[in-house]
Amino acid sequence: MTRFKAVVFDWAGTTIDFGSFAPMGVFVEAFHRFGLKATIAEARAPMGAPKRDHIRAMLTAPRLSSEWERVHGAAPTEADIDRIYEVFVPMNEEVVAQYAQLVPGTREAVEALRARGLRIGSTTGYTRSIMERVFPVAAAQGYAPDCCVCADDLPEGRPGPLQMYQCFIALRVYPPETVVKVDDTEPGLLEGLAAGCLTVGVALSGNHVGRTPEELAAMDPADVARLRDAAAARLRAAGAHHVIDTVADLPALLERLDA
Repeated sequence: MTRFKAVVFDWAGTTIDFGSFAPMGVFVEAFHRFGLKATIAEARAPMGAPKRDHIRAMLTAPRLSSEWERVHGAAPTEADIDRIYEVFVPMNEEVVAQYAQLVPGTREAVEALRARGLRIGSTTGYTRSIMERVFPVAAAQGYAPDCCVCADDLPEGRPGPLQMYQCFIALRVYPPETVVKVDDTEPGLLEGLAAGCLTVGVALSGNHVGRTPEELAAMDPADVARLRDAAAARLRAAGAHHVIDTVADLPALLERLDA
């Protein structure tokens, strides 16, 4: 390959945790500890953002904001966001490794990209303390990117470009159009767009479909196609230049683009 120098991957829903389940359940439980019954759909809606921003988005949404005021007697504040965040992080640290199975084909795709001379970076909405639980589990399965920039490594995270800029420095790659950002969420794709990169959305393994491989295999193919199409439409609406099912499809896509 000559057009591209690096690929920067997201983690949950993209390279690990098919269906993006680890953070979703913890958000629901964290809100439950403060007397609020958040739905799975509410927990998934801001996925991809830094986790404190994710909590803010959930807590300031009309229904949960109203519910917080009913339960606690006042509208939610930044201090309340901090309180939920302080509960969320250690809870996520405890469970995240259980969901760190690689998305099928990830190791092989990364090996193929590296064989063509591409460097491999990553960004995430997870904090570094959470990712420290993920790194050894992913490495044991054969996936260890050259760098990972976490949500709390810099003053600002997604959807801004700073995490991508840090990847450019760590990987020593430029200009931005030679870097591909791969993600299953809108904030992650916007991060890539803000940095000037080619963006690739992953539909089937990601947050918008929210199914395990086993669940998808048991479904009618027409139902799977509807889920894929709905997820792809949301990713394209967020600015994805291309959409694939999973990262296993990425080497073939980049070969076509490079040709």
